[in-house]
Amino acid sequence: MALLNSLRDCFSGRLLSESTEMAPFLTDWRHKWRGNAFAVAQPYTTNDVVKIVRWCIDNGFSIVPQGGNTGMSGAATPDQQGTTVVLSLARMNRVRVIDPINNTMTVEAGCILQTLQELAKDSDRLFPLSLSAEGSCMIGGNLATNAGGVGVLRYGNARDLCLGLEVVTADGEIWDGLRGLRKDNSGYDLRDLFIGSEGTLGIITAATLKLFPLPKATLCAWAAIGTVENATELLQLAQSHAGAKLTAFELLSQDCVDLLREQMPSSRWPLSQASDWYVLIEVSDNVDEANAASTLESLLETAFEQALVTDAAIATNLSQTRDFWALRENMGEAQAKAGKNIKHDISVPISKFAAFIRETNAKVTNAFSEARMIVFGHLGDGNLHYNISPKTSERGESFSEIEPAVNRIVHDAVIACAGSISAEHGLGVLRAAEARRYKSDVEMKLQRAIKQALDPRGMMNPGKGIVG
Repeated sequence: MALLNSLRDCFSGRLLSESTEMAPFLTDWRHKWRGNAFAVAQPYTTNDVVKIVRWCIDNGFSIVPQGGNTGMSGAATPDQQGTTVVLSLARMNRVRVIDPINNTMTVEAGCILQTLQELAKDSDRLFPLSLSAEGSCMIGGNLATNAGGVGVLRYGNARDLCLGLEVVTADGEIWDGLRGLRKDNSGYDLRDLFIGSEGTLGIITAATLKLFPLPKATLCAWAAIGTVENATELLQLAQSHAGAKLTAFELLSQDCVDLLREQMPSSRWPLSQASDWYVLIEVSDNVDEANAASTLESLLETAFEQALVTDAAIATNLSQTRDFWALRENMGEAQAKAGKNIKHDISVPISKFAAFIRETNAKVTNAFSEARMIVFGHLGDGNLHYNISPKTSERGESFSEIEPAVNRIVHDAVIACAGSISAEHGLGVLRAAEARRYKSDVEMKLQRAIKQALDPRGMMNPGKGIVG
């Protein structure tokens, strides 16, 4: 009790120590991992974070930083030992400054992503990071995992959207790197060390983010295509037709559509013709909605002429655009409702997409006849969510038994394509061991050197990431 009181007294904020209070912070949202903790600390300020880190150093505790707890790989869940303080950034949610002239906003790590999108819009600006968990995920976690989402094709991932960071180091010091500069070659880029590090090097407490002019109109279209080869050809055509207007290009299989209809029967599919594959194309225009519609119409007209598309539907307004996007964004919820599944967040060169899907699907289904391939993702930037569900619900509980063998098939195929086994979800605990298996000795040596230099006590998010 004395130890708990000393932690309680060292910072201003909330401290949770009862099991019922801590429970939501000890389990990931997929309910795949559950851990234990000494306490959950919710600081109000960066100085509070400093005090918590120094207390943990003095008392031999490790720290697990946590944002919205929406991650897919278990990076924000403590281990079972109970010698961890979960440091929740949820109460550090202030917007420090919005600078529309410099096209930047400086915000604290606990800000909800959707809130930042709305605040940027209020200043006639766009913050383009967008993903299905945006209503609850926090920008600190987005940066710690280098989140991607649907706008990477045009705007890049979280790393590309961040100009500067404020970080509390593993020594309990503050690095103030909140510079709103596009050009700064005055030393090693510390920002890029912490982005994507999953809290294993330090705690991101604030960030300076890029803003963009707010588009006058955004419209999208669903198109039916016969093959993934057609999809990659259509992507090239879209890039040449729309240029920088092309903001998203998503791929979805017929199995995905079937799963949506099964699990979310109220969903309205906009195309009348069934097809093996579909793409969702989004364009943003700085003129008006009519101009955006004209761009899509011209693109699809050419695509029909070249026999790349068999059916298409263009959203007629912003409301319908949201409805079209909901079909893509509801894939995660549909899979969760369907029960057990095996998830992969991979990236491969776009030129190898078609061969990878065709050959890997055959390998998986030949080895496991009960596998139902739920394949979708961000074709425009090479990121594929390559997921497998059981064909029947009765197989659900035992389906996880085949996960290691499926992972080996999929990840070996990814590496053979010069791809990555973690595109935007991070390694966490889910992929940490597998990532180490595929990394070279030289790369692992460099990774360990960075970890040792920045976290010599090994107290930051132990067991997570490549050398956690």
